[in-house]
Amino acid sequence: MKSIFSFSLIAVAIIISSCNSAKKSQTNKEIKMELSNKEKVLALLDSFNTGDQTPVSYINPAKYIQHNLAVGDGLEGFGEVLKNAPEGGFKANVVRAFQDGDYVFTHTEYDFFGPKAAFDLFRFGNGLIVEHWDNLIEVAPPNPSGRTQFDGATEISDLDKTSENKETIKNFITDVLLNHENDKLTTYINAANYLQHNPAVADGLEGFGAAMKYFAENGLVMEYTKNHMILGEGNFVLAISEGKFGKGEHTSFYDLFRLENGKIVEHWDVIEPILAESERKNQNGMF
Repeated sequence: MKSIFSFSLIAVAIIISSCNSAKKSQTNKEIKMELSNKEKVLALLDSFNTGDQTPVSYINPAKYIQHNLAVGDGLEGFGEVLKNAPEGGFKANVVRAFQDGDYVFTHTEYDFFGPKAAFDLFRFGNGLIVEHWDNLIEVAPPNPSGRTQFDGATEISDLDKTSENKETIKNFITDVLLNHENDKLTTYINAANYLQHNPAVADGLEGFGAAMKYFAENGLVMEYTKNHMILGEGNFVLAISEGKFGKGEHTSFYDLFRLENGKIVEHWDVIEPILAESERKNQNGMF
């Protein structure tokens, strides 16, 4: 029985074969002009559910840089993943989507070889997707406060405060997570209203403190060593960083924050180990 992704694979093949063609159809040009970059990403991810061929054309066939280290570069790598999909294909439910200049990032619940929580980041050039990063982790039960990896606020507001909120998160990452200035926690976090969606951590600063105590008592680490990107739209800001986690594994941290009145009030994250070089299918790096 063919999965719906057989149709997507055909679309990939068509685009690759036409890579050297100087002329694209007027229909595709019109579609690309009508849709925002965020809408193109939403359509692409929804094509996992529908099998629609059109959204694959939103990827630049001549330049698609892949940072998921388990996937080959270019459209060929994308097609290889689809070819190995289980019967029935993959599913994607985008819970949150944001746009910051040429970047679109999403918070998505996948059925991708089992239930996964993920953040995806896409960069656009001339209206087409030219680069992709992501972090994925298995879906876990609700945390000690009963929150899941997906629930919580979704409404984007305070668009006029995007730059200010990004600067706040940049300073939080630098002061608290990189420089360990924990006395500044309440400078950045609303201690009276801090909702936590990490599967192992409870709400509030007490939950954060209990998690850090557990790590210390069990010889575990959560160490941020470098921040690579700060992206945001309104009251939501995504920080992409690297460091060490658990027993010292080289790790990629994707942290999504919601802010109110200049302080962090809600947090989601996806923490993924970085593949060893010997296991990588591309050489573009995680970041």
